Amino acid sequence: MTPDLATTYLGLPLRTPLVVGAAAPLSDDLAQLQALERAGAAAIVLHSLFEEQIEQEQLDLHHRLGQGAESYGEALTYVPEPSLFHGGEDLYLRQLEQARKHLAVPLIASLNGTTPGRWVESARRIEAAGASALELNIYAIPTDPELSSAAIEAGVEEIVRQVRAEVGLPLAVKLSPFFTNLSAMAKRLAAAGADGLVLFNRFYQPDIDIETLELRPNLLLSTPHDLRLPLRWIALLHGRHRLDLAASGGVHRGTDVVRLLMAGASVTQVVGALLRHGPERLAGLEEELATWLMEHEVASVAELIGCMSQRRCPNPAEYERAQYMRAIAGYRPAEARQAPGPW
Repeated sequence: MTPDLATTYLGLPLRTPLVVGAAAPLSDDLAQLQALERAGAAAIVLHSLFEEQIEQEQLDLHHRLGQGAESYGEALTYVPEPSLFHGGEDLYLRQLEQARKHLAVPLIASLNGTTPGRWVESARRIEAAGASALELNIYAIPTDPELSSAAIEAGVEEIVRQVRAEVGLPLAVKLSPFFTNLSAMAKRLAAAGADGLVLFNRFYQPDIDIETLELRPNLLLSTPHDLRLPLRWIALLHGRHRLDLAASGGVHRGTDVVRLLMAGASVTQVVGALLRHGPERLAGLEEELATWLMEHEVASVAELIGCMSQRRCPNPAEYERAQYMRAIAGYRPAEARQAPGPW
């Protein structure tokens, strides 16, 4: 019998747990979005609209509207046509509206910001443009030595509260793993109005060009090894808070999807595999997932979700310190020397 791959995320019924994560090369025009839908995407997270884009757009508009303000009546002609300063938020909203007209799959908008502020008001316009849900991509690297961890956490919580006050959309928060107590942070975000968490935000580290003495971007796509961190935390958080969990990072094979569902993920976000192999890789992942379920006589994805979370696995301590001790005790230098690697 064909297994049932359906799942639910942020209250949205999805055909499979395969969601396209936020990435501009995958979702910056309608043709690419349609290709992802044809390939089997259950939902698509649009590329992020950044806080800086919104604030720059507001500054540009203020500057343009102020031109000629001290002039005579003819100064009305100084006011630019709206088309002259479309871009940033306006362009994002137009793309969302167009995609909503042509695609049937849920479209999840993405706002990327670091601090509470006027940019969160954009959530209201995103809702009006037809988004099915909203993902808050909290991407910040604190460097101020006077900024405490408590203040950082309070800032993230306040962003969620402000956005929840603006919209009724289902709301997910994409976090980094760098919190003192991620479980406590999850609890606070649920109380602030979040419906789900995306684990984790992947920081792109710059490199140094030793010839030009310049910093340069260095985009390294994920590998299956990267899913270990989200797998562990999804397993630790599953069932502890009223939050849906999405896994992000390292999903390249159908068995990767199986592991993350067992840990407690409702969906898995796919980006790196699609950048490497194109939208058609989605069909391969779906086939591999269905094959695994049939071979193991599992009737549905719902049966898998959370079956190996900390609350349901035979030895819950293995998600904390026990596995560390076992790994150290079982280490064999000879095996490590034979292991494949770039060295």
